Amino acid sequence: MTEAAAAAPSNSGPLSGIRVIDLTAMVFGPYATQIMADMGADVIKIEPPGGDNTRYISAGPAPGLGGVFVNVNRGKRSVILDLRGEPGRAALRKLIAGADVFIHSMRGKAIARLGFDYAAVRAINPAIIYTNCYGYGRTGPDADKPAYDDTIQAECGLAYLQHMLTGTPAFVATIIADKVAGLTALYATMMALFHRQRTGEGQEVEVAMFETMASFMLVEHASGMLFEPALGPAHYHRVVAPGRKPYATRDGYVAALVYNDKHWQAFVGAVAPDWATAEMDALAYRAAHIDRVYGLLAGTFAMRTTQEWLDLLEELHIPAAPLRSTDELFDNAHLKAVGFFEEVETQQGKVRFPGVPTWFSVSPGHVRGGAPLLGQHTDEVLAELGLEG
Repeated sequence: MTEAAAAAPSNSGPLSGIRVIDLTAMVFGPYATQIMADMGADVIKIEPPGGDNTRYISAGPAPGLGGVFVNVNRGKRSVILDLRGEPGRAALRKLIAGADVFIHSMRGKAIARLGFDYAAVRAINPAIIYTNCYGYGRTGPDADKPAYDDTIQAECGLAYLQHMLTGTPAFVATIIADKVAGLTALYATMMALFHRQRTGEGQEVEVAMFETMASFMLVEHASGMLFEPALGPAHYHRVVAPGRKPYATRDGYVAALVYNDKHWQAFVGAVAPDWATAEMDALAYRAAHIDRVYGLLAGTFAMRTTQEWLDLLEELHIPAAPLRSTDELFDNAHLKAVGFFEEVETQQGKVRFPGVPTWFSVSPGHVRGGAPLLGQHTDEVLAELGLEG
């Protein structure tokens, strides 16, 4: 734990005093609200009697506390409300009256059937920020389609680009659509809160996973398709070149980017490969023939050990890194030095959480506690509302 985190009171952070009513499940919405909790918000997670399904999908210290759930729901309060009945709906209405943010991940028709669409929630609390987390935007023909990370990776072009890179359509080995959409829901909600701070005006926000990932993918891949008429296909050729991968060394792998002119000249000067030609000195040439360049570099990297390359590339100020497993992150010297991991005492023992990756000089965030048991805070929260559990 960092010194700042250790010294910070439990209610510190830039969102201290903000109350969030969280009706999200799985990872997209919970990741957004996890960061809100880390930053000081009181996040009240509303769960149905059976709980968020993510409780049960990965290893954990007790039933209902799988690792994925524990990580993205840390520091929240869990309240069981059966919204199919009037007592549950009445309790939620009382919570909404004192909240700053209402965020959900149900389909539009489902939340409306329960009586908690934006119009209904706004009638209770006009200043509330109401964030919808959807698979597809409500105004398009795919509005009611179910969406999961794998299907959105396919839909947004990511799996296709993996085919260009490796020869086989594939998903990347992380739930990137859920997490990017979660970060987008976070910043959109924060912008709406900032607008309210200046004007007093609440509003509805919509974040759709497909549109979010289309925007994310087209940052670099829009390329020639940006223009009219199109000047080329919608992909950035360097990152889909088949040769773009960690280089095999004599005893392992190393990632290195010998790309700009400064790095290229330093590399060629130090290594003196027999294939280097004068025309390769121009970045424009290397960019146009990037897969050939990757292939030539691959043959050269195979001639030395990983550590020999890391030592040389560090000396030449060329970006390079060894190939690490995710297990190794938990013992990474840099992450330890910056206090990245936060050890938290929970009801199930110590948990070493990946901590807050941002730094604030005045109002730092930190992991505020473990993940709640299902319904752990129901009586507590209902008592705050003057209701019986």
